[in-house]
Amino acid sequence: MSTKDFIEKDFYKVLGVPKDATEAEIKKAYRKLARENHPDANKGNAKAEERFKEISEANDVLGDPKKRKEYDEARALFGNGGFRPGPGGAGGGSFNFDLGDLFGGGAQGQGGAGGFGGGLGDVFGGLFNRGGTGTTRTQPRRGQDIDTEVTLSFTEAIEGATVPLRMSSQSPCKACAGTGDKNGTPRVCPTCVGTGQVARGSGGGFSLTDPCPDCKGRGLIAEHPCMECKGSGRAKSSRTMQVRIPAGVSDGQRIRLRGKGAPGERGGPAGDLYVTVHVDAHPVFGRKDDNLTVTVPVTFTEAALGGEVRVPTLGGPPVTLKLPPGTPNGRTMRARGKGAVRKDGTRGDLLVTVEVSVPKDVTGKARDALEAYREATAGEDPRAELFQAAKGA
Repeated sequence: MSTKDFIEKDFYKVLGVPKDATEAEIKKAYRKLARENHPDANKGNAKAEERFKEISEANDVLGDPKKRKEYDEARALFGNGGFRPGPGGAGGGSFNFDLGDLFGGGAQGQGGAGGFGGGLGDVFGGLFNRGGTGTTRTQPRRGQDIDTEVTLSFTEAIEGATVPLRMSSQSPCKACAGTGDKNGTPRVCPTCVGTGQVARGSGGGFSLTDPCPDCKGRGLIAEHPCMECKGSGRAKSSRTMQVRIPAGVSDGQRIRLRGKGAPGERGGPAGDLYVTVHVDAHPVFGRKDDNLTVTVPVTFTEAALGGEVRVPTLGGPPVTLKLPPGTPNGRTMRARGKGAVRKDGTRGDLLVTVEVSVPKDVTGKARDALEAYREATAGEDPRAELFQAAKGA
């Protein structure tokens, strides 16, 4: 709040009390108005939020006897016509001046208007700890981020799922309506003047801001701390939320849900919710990036002579793949569009690895046929090239 605004604002009118009101009357009026206009009780109401700031501002001045005295003196000085600018030249001592000369030190070294040395900055600086240029507006505060975990089945991770999440977070204390004061009348922190931050020098003409150590970044201090929240204005609460997990998430992935975290303070935005996803293994399918994997057993004759093989898919009808004659063990084929969902909505592929199945017991006609096959291929040695390569190395 600028010094000019300070002079023009009628804090008694803001609180609805007479100028000779007692401390008890001021406190009672502030308590009533603060409860009616508190942002936590008027979510999304910008007018109520602005009204709450004005009420807090007025109480910060009128609720402090020293500040109230300085305020009354300053108002009396200007309210009675003192130092009012008039047309230059005539008018019984009328003169022109710049308000900046009074409040910004423009008359330093000259005594200023009426002999006030460095102006009236010292008067208002005592009120706001900022040389007359500070503010008592308590700032909105963003809610905390929340981390949680969820375990999905393999199919849920691929197709997406809506799951209930029970979360614990800090929310406005119900006992004190989020004010931190059991009477509902916190005062603006004098250290940070309601901003929740203090500046510290870092050398080289730069400064950094840190959370105020006195109010812990809230901007308000409870003179009568609430027993439930110990003056913090926040209390632990639990809630269950239905959260949509997008299709195609992978094991260990961390998902950010904006605005689903802890509620903010004084009209501030809610924090974010971070969900770490764990995915259970599937008895048949695996995953490699956006592709699913599956191993399919085939008979020796299917691999040697070729044929058609039915392959299962995740959540859909089987597909049929053609095996070319002479398909080796371990060969991987591709069923397009049968994999995991990508970010753009398309799907990866299903990678099918062939595994030649060797029967444990061979009897009857099958054994006779294999014996005949062995005799027919007795002159072939599949390991011949292996030994040749070993000799040449």
